Amino acid sequence: MNTLMTRVNGVKTPYAENLVSLTAPGSYEADQYRALRHIVERLRKDSSIHALALTSPGPSEGKTLTTLNLAIALAQSPDARVIVIDSDFRHPTVSRYLGVANDEGPGLVDLVTGPRRELGDVVRYLEWSNLSVLTAGVTDGGYYELLTSSRFGAALAEARRSYDYVLIDTPPVVPLPDCRLMAKWVDGFLVVVAADKTPRKQLAETLNILDPEKVLGLVFNGARRSPSAYHGYYAYYHSKSR
Repeated sequence: MNTLMTRVNGVKTPYAENLVSLTAPGSYEADQYRALRHIVERLRKDSSIHALALTSPGPSEGKTLTTLNLAIALAQSPDARVIVIDSDFRHPTVSRYLGVANDEGPGLVDLVTGPRRELGDVVRYLEWSNLSVLTAGVTDGGYYELLTSSRFGAALAEARRSYDYVLIDTPPVVPLPDCRLMAKWVDGFLVVVAADKTPRKQLAETLNILDPEKVLGLVFNGARRSPSAYHGYYAYYHSKSR
């Protein structure tokens, strides 16, 4: 832990221990992220899917940790080019987990609003994880305009050309329109569900809001038992979309 906390840009962060793909690679949790990595690698190979948005029905269901642990697992292949993009402009947390400053240097906001900026101008490469990161940046509002801007689409298109895997941490689906606005720019969604916490009604609403063709599956966070009650959702959407 101390080694990781020192190497994350010299910033000590209490959240680093949650990056189990790196800090506890032999754990059961890390194995689950490697299993998810295998699924994502197959999706890319079989269906050319590599721009994935990770979301959740509501807040505090583990989508950011799932995004980062999956990204770190994918980046453990030395030849893999992986980028994490934080598009949660209201509550950016990717930087907090990685120990980088969201308000220091340009981020996604600056890339979208600055017509002369290119992706390489705003991405940070974290050598300790073989991971590239684009933080959200700082904005006081105008979220709808940011997400509907052609510059937002161009930024994701450039990321797709430059990286093998583009993982986008998004706001939750039900309370906000963001995922609906960015759906046309991504290959699909992975919906993170907090086991024994996410209300079934809220999950059903999420699946109704998102385009079924774009929902690639559900990821169960913090499950203590087999998620058999939800298995039908995963099987249906996965088989229908691909």
